[in-house]
Amino acid sequence: MITKQDMRKEMKETLRSIDKGTLEKWSLQITEQVLSLSEWKDANTIGITISGEYEVNTKYLIEKAWEVKKKVAVPKCDSKTKTMTFREITSFSQLEVVYYGLKEPIEAQTTEVLHNELDLLLVPGLSFVPNGYRLGHGGGYYDRYLSEYKGVTLSMAFPVQLIDEIPVESFDIPVQKIVTNTKVIKTHD
Repeated sequence: MITKQDMRKEMKETLRSIDKGTLEKWSLQITEQVLSLSEWKDANTIGITISGEYEVNTKYLIEKAWEVKKKVAVPKCDSKTKTMTFREITSFSQLEVVYYGLKEPIEAQTTEVLHNELDLLLVPGLSFVPNGYRLGHGGGYYDRYLSEYKGVTLSMAFPVQLIDEIPVESFDIPVQKIVTNTKVIKTHD
């Protein structure tokens, strides 16, 4: 049986094999899809990660949120407790590079946004199955956060990130919608 670690490695290799121009084009198309959703339009405060190199580019969505005066909150991880909090940013200059090259909010320049203040949470992942389960990067931060979060969740994915099967564990929590550049998948009723 294939392990989650093997699946992560395989997906990272797949994503790295796609040219940057294609990934950018897909990112813009995915952004347009998200902007058309009622979940986006209705949300005042959005939880979203700062994307890495081979992830759906979240910069466009963050800029669109600021344009329409939405609050943008990005995660700050605590590696000791393996938990994360979200902090509001009003500019990309409020970010710093932490471990693994991840960009996180500078605590002194940002304020915390609580679970119940996020109207919409965009959940990252490496791979997704149509029922909303995801294969994350392996830290478990989002699984822990989602166990407390009761709002709307969606994930953005390139078409190659949709796969048939992911090992699901008892603590895994599916997202409500997956948005690709060509479709929006409603994962449950």
